[in-house]
This record gives sequence, structure tokens and C-alpha cells, in this order.
Amino acid sequence: MRGIPMLFMALMAIFTATAQQQQFSRADTLRGSITPQRAWWDVTKYDLHVNVNPKDSTFSGFNTITYQILSVDSVMQIDLQTPMIIDSVLQDKKSLSFTRDSNAWFIQLKSTQPKNKSKQITIYYSGKPRRAKNAPWDGGVVWTQDEKGRHWIATACQGLGASIWWPNKDTQSDEPEEMTIQVTVPNDLVDVSNGRLKKIIPNTDGTHTYVWYVGSPINNYDVALNIGNYIEMKDTYSGEGGKLDLGFWVLDYNEEKAREHFKVVKPMLKCFEYWFGKYPFYKDSYKLIEAPYLGMEHQSAVAYGNNYRMGYKGTDLSGTGWGLKWDFLIIHESGHEWFGNNITSKDLADMWIHESFTNYSEALYTECEFGKEAGNAYVIGLRKNIKNDVPIIAPYGVNAEGSGDMYYKGANMIHNIRQIMENDEAFRQLLRGLNQTFYHKTVTSKEVEDYMSKVVGMDLSKVFDQYLRHTTIPTLEYRFVGRQLQFRWSSDVKDFNMPVKVKLNDNGYKLVYPGTLWHSANTTLTNLQDFEVDKNFYINTKQVK
Repeated sequence: MRGIPMLFMALMAIFTATAQQQQFSRADTLRGSITPQRAWWDVTKYDLHVNVNPKDSTFSGFNTITYQILSVDSVMQIDLQTPMIIDSVLQDKKSLSFTRDSNAWFIQLKSTQPKNKSKQITIYYSGKPRRAKNAPWDGGVVWTQDEKGRHWIATACQGLGASIWWPNKDTQSDEPEEMTIQVTVPNDLVDVSNGRLKKIIPNTDGTHTYVWYVGSPINNYDVALNIGNYIEMKDTYSGEGGKLDLGFWVLDYNEEKAREHFKVVKPMLKCFEYWFGKYPFYKDSYKLIEAPYLGMEHQSAVAYGNNYRMGYKGTDLSGTGWGLKWDFLIIHESGHEWFGNNITSKDLADMWIHESFTNYSEALYTECEFGKEAGNAYVIGLRKNIKNDVPIIAPYGVNAEGSGDMYYKGANMIHNIRQIMENDEAFRQLLRGLNQTFYHKTVTSKEVEDYMSKVVGMDLSKVFDQYLRHTTIPTLEYRFVGRQLQFRWSSDVKDFNMPVKVKLNDNGYKLVYPGTLWHSANTTLTNLQDFEVDKNFYINTKQVK
């Protein structure tokens, strides 16, 4: 077809009107939805070239995209955010025309696009990318200096999008199977990006080019530049996938402290492989890279900026003391290699899949090192950070994130499910099964919810609805009629039916199965005032008459 079809324009008008009612824009819809100009092609490879000029804070280069044609079309959407611009586009040695709508660029193809065939297109770009205001939360490109006054540059763009600095199909739902990242920097600087360093090419203009290769699927926001005066410390780890190459890239004056501080990586990998399964990127190695901002889960190139402190910037997010016994940034961001990088949500709205499980990985690491009670105390302590302000799952199709409760509330929802299972080995196999079933895949919340319900052996849909799609938590109402305990749920979700552990005797807790109508159970407690709900469940309780 020629140009943007009238049907799509009409649909976009409807989408835009709806989005405006929810304070979303047309640009949000273009960024967050699978438009017809995205739907017909599937990325299989990016070959990204970036020239970084620290003198004027500009990027320039090109990206050659290899793609599979799923259906016949002639208009392609490419994303690149202002103030960056597309200079030209080539396919089959032909220059192509394009138009811009906000941060989406629509390229008019000339060559035939035969279904089920593979094609390439090359996009040349340049400009001064957005400077990060408060990376990684308000991201972009960080331009700063190290302690010796030398250039230190890095990218951080989760949520905002990789199109802030390079042209791509900027949706989490489509990952390339492989990627080459070629970064040209001045001779006095080093670039560390994702995957493995294949070669360094000397140039005649006072620069050299670092060529990195990623042999696994990678989401766009994980693609990273880290440019500075780095040295590398190498090591290996013997894990479930054999020998895993480890690379620790730090500023040259921090080598000694990093060598000691990063010793946590091996026990962390052992713990996470035990709970989650094989590290997903043996092919690409594991790297920990000192960064000029707090940190980010860049795939096989984890950004670290916690300044060699324990806890989260020297504090314990749980308030229990356990969070000061390990470096939060190393543990949390590395946990994302399983949840976020191996398993990636198709839509930003489902980011709980990334953050809830990874937040729970902190409790699992605490458990690995200090025991189950310590892990339980840590995740329970995190509840003080929960706001219950807006739902964890955001509106779909507009590149929106839900509440920050996806971290602490989401982790406690997972902890609830673990208690319901009453079998830690089965719970471990659930986590490992998620990473096997959805290995190197993009997923929806429903897929993850359905899988967990199947493995647990009960319908958890009402649990997910309550904790992910509502702002309140359920309340267990209870009363005593003689020696009989009566109980029911008060919940936003119709027929809410989550099992919960309560104390019915002096020996411990027992699972009961409340509904929204009164249920009953006999109790043999010596003193009825000793009745309580297992504190491992994140719920409210209320005694009623």
C-alpha cells in the first residue's frame, strides 16, 4: 500500500481521543502500541554504529536492521526521539523518503517486501541526544566526569526508550535475535557495551572503534554505552551452564576496592541459579560495569553505581538490618538477568514481571546467605515502602508504567503464593520453570499468571487481580462463636478466595480457605487471644462482631 492507510488514521484518531481522556497522547500510542507499520515486520538483527563526540555531546551513525517480513506492506515505523534526527534511509541502494509524527518516523519503501523473506534497511542518524536529568529514573545520556576530571559517559533509558539515542523498533515486544554494537570514541576512552568484545579497530582520526557482539535476544532499553577510563578484571564461574566468563569493568583508580567488593558475584550467581535456573546468557558472559549513575539491568552488562557500599546507597530498604549485609545494586540489577532480560514483558504496563520477581530475588539472596527467617523478615520489612496509590498494571498500548508498588507489593504477592504452596521445592521449580518455559521470550502478564496457576494447581487469577489491578489489599474479617472461628474476605475482587494461614491450635499455622461468605473452622487454642494470621501473608485483618 502507499502511505499511511485511511483506516489506520481513523483508528489513531479514536485511540488519541481515548488516550487524551486518560492523559495520554497520540505520541504515547505511537510509542506504546503495535501499529500497522510495526506489525508486518519482525526484527532479527541490529547492526548499530555509534560515533560519540564528547566535545559537543553528539551522537551520529547508522543502524542496519535485518527483518523478517510477516505480511506485505510498504510503510515502516522507526522510532527516534527528538532532538535526534534521521538523516537518510537506504534499502537496496535506493534512498527512501520518510515523514515524522512526533517521535515516530514512517518510511516509504520502494522495494517489494515479499512475505516470509528477509530484508535489510539502513538508517543514518545524528544529533544531540537528550541529557539524562536523574538517571536511571529520568534517563537519557549521562555526560559527566570522573574524579580525575576525565569524560565519563553512559546511557540509561528504560521506560523512556532506546530511541532516545538510536533508531529502532522501540517496543519491548520485538527483540532481535542478535546484535552488533560498534562504538567509536576518542583514543583516550574505552567503551563497554553488551555481549562480548570482538575487536578494537584503530582509526586515523584519533579515535578507535569497539565492536561488541550479542548472541542472544536483547530488549532495546538494555543496549548500553559505558564510556570512560575503564580497566577490566577477568574471572570465571562454574555454573549450571558450564564455564561463565565474568568481566568487571571499573574506573582505573577503583580496581583495588572493586576486586574486593565484587567477590559477592559468585555466591550471588550460585544462589540465583539454584532458585531461577541457569544464567540465561552464558553465550554473552556476565559483566559488572561501574557507571556514573545508580545502576541498571543492562543485559550481560549490568551497570553499577552504588559507590561500593552495602545496602541501597548505604541504607536498608527493609529496615530490618538484613539489607545492609549485601550490596543492593549488585543483587537487584543482576536478578534482572532472569526477570526482565531473559523474560521480558511485551508491554511496559506489565513491568511487574520484571520488578516483582527481581525484588523478591533480594529476599532469596538473603535467604541463601543468612537463612529462611532472614529472607522472610527482609520481604516483610519491605512492606513499609508500599503506597497502594495506583494499580501495579498500567493501561496497555501507551508506554505507561504502573505504580512503583510493582517492587515491594509485587514481591509480597509472590511471597503470599509461596506460602500457599507450602512447599519450597515446588516453589523453586515454579521459578525455574518460568525461566525455562519463557526462555529468551517476551510475554504478557496473562501468560505468566496462567502458568503460575497451572503449576500451583489452583486458579490464582483473583489473587493477581487483587494485588496487580487494584490499589487496596484484601482484609480477612473474623469472629469467634464459642470455640468456632468464622472468617471471610473483604476484597475489591468478586468472590476473592485466596487461601491464608492462621493459628487454629497452639502448635502452628494451618491453611484455611476463606471466600466472601462466612466460613468456619474449629480451634483448639488454649487462649483465643493467641489467634493470629501468619505474618508472611500481606493482608489486613479485622475482628468483627
